[in-house]
Amino acid sequence: MYITDSKKKILFFLVAMSLSVLVAGSIYQYGFLGPVTVMALAALGTFIISLFKEPKVAFWIYFGYCFLLGFVSKSFLKIPVGIALDGILLLTWCSLLVNKNRFNWKNLKNEHVILSLIWFIISFLEIFNPAGGSLTGWFNEFRFTALSWLLIAPLVFLLFNNKQDLNRFILFILFFSAIATLYGIKQLYLGVTNGEQQWLNAGNDYTHILEGKLRVFSTYSDAGQFGASQAIMAVIALVLASGPFGFMKKIILAIAGLLFLYGMGISGTRGALFALVSGLFYALFLSKNFKLLIIGTTFALSGLWVLKYTNIGDEIFQVRRLRSALNPKDASFNVRLENQKKLKFMLRDLPFGAGLGMSGMNGTTYNADKPIANVQPDSYWVKVWVMYGIVGLLIWFSINAYIIGKCSGIVWKLKDPKLKVKMVALTSGTVGCFICSYGNEIMNGMPSSVIMFMSWSFVFIAPMLDKQSQELKENGSNI
Repeated sequence: MYITDSKKKILFFLVAMSLSVLVAGSIYQYGFLGPVTVMALAALGTFIISLFKEPKVAFWIYFGYCFLLGFVSKSFLKIPVGIALDGILLLTWCSLLVNKNRFNWKNLKNEHVILSLIWFIISFLEIFNPAGGSLTGWFNEFRFTALSWLLIAPLVFLLFNNKQDLNRFILFILFFSAIATLYGIKQLYLGVTNGEQQWLNAGNDYTHILEGKLRVFSTYSDAGQFGASQAIMAVIALVLASGPFGFMKKIILAIAGLLFLYGMGISGTRGALFALVSGLFYALFLSKNFKLLIIGTTFALSGLWVLKYTNIGDEIFQVRRLRSALNPKDASFNVRLENQKKLKFMLRDLPFGAGLGMSGMNGTTYNADKPIANVQPDSYWVKVWVMYGIVGLLIWFSINAYIIGKCSGIVWKLKDPKLKVKMVALTSGTVGCFICSYGNEIMNGMPSSVIMFMSWSFVFIAPMLDKQSQELKENGSNI
């Protein structure tokens, strides 16, 4: 298409003939594998040309891959497919730099980008942590903890800074989350693939098959990430369903919200309950509708009371799992408390932590010889504490609290009712993600981390979008 659009007919003929010869020759030499390789290379070339013409192409592919990464990694267990994720994101930035004159780089002067840069610098300096962790472990942790935040946060300000992009983003995350729910239902009732079964057999059945029941993980890395993401998306969908939209849109959003709640349930992820409750409560708080806030709080407390003090629904595995989240005597909960006591003792002389890659999966993989790396954090908040120390934890917590507070202030000042409810939904979703990360490593995994960073950036540009709406309204335009 590029060659045709450029009216380079001779070049088009030469390329077409060359590909034909390559396909014919490869069939003769390598059989079926030959033409597949040639077509793959041609597709790769087309993709690279497209992304350098339009950087958005690369990012949407990257974003879609974030939702499918868990499925792809379980299908190709011996191939480091996660590297492709970083490669596509870096290609997006290469395309941005090639087309740098098309973008207003002054838009990057905002708190979200600046704070992500500060956290990037702090994380980079952890390479000099005297605890002496593995460099590979540091790099693998650094990619997700700091680098992805720094690379994703500016994209909205440069690439996706209009209402159409906001609507596409919301539609995108709702669509892919719904696909993930449907695939999760398939796992529950029709079974898992061979690759997924191999992943379970490698020791993951210990946490994903309880009482003979599968904790659904869908296309995500694990059931914890799937369940929490479903709860966050339920918050976003249900808040949007309450907005000033058409009747059919409200119905579709409400159905999507119920679908996500079902996905949350079949994941067996107890911490997802806190993402749901905190997200919905924060949405009511942002709406400033105190009557609705009181009613919503009453319903939420009633639901929690039923879970806490009754046996209703105990015959259902998923309900029993949610109920155990409110049991202070739960064995899993007490193991977490014991681990935190051990970590507190180990960190007593480490105000800046043990370094990146010294906790969680990277800790047991690359620093197994270090005692602190073999104590599971079972929480992203705790993991930050282990890696960055009490000093880093306070900085990290302050950064997140400031961004959430800033987003809340922005939402309260918006005048466009449709835009406001979208921002309430996105802000509440990030609050649920942040709170839920106390129980699981949610905001550091895919796709939750990308949704969170993008949501914050969209809220930061909301005043500009709101101003445009008001100007169009004053001019008599139908927006």
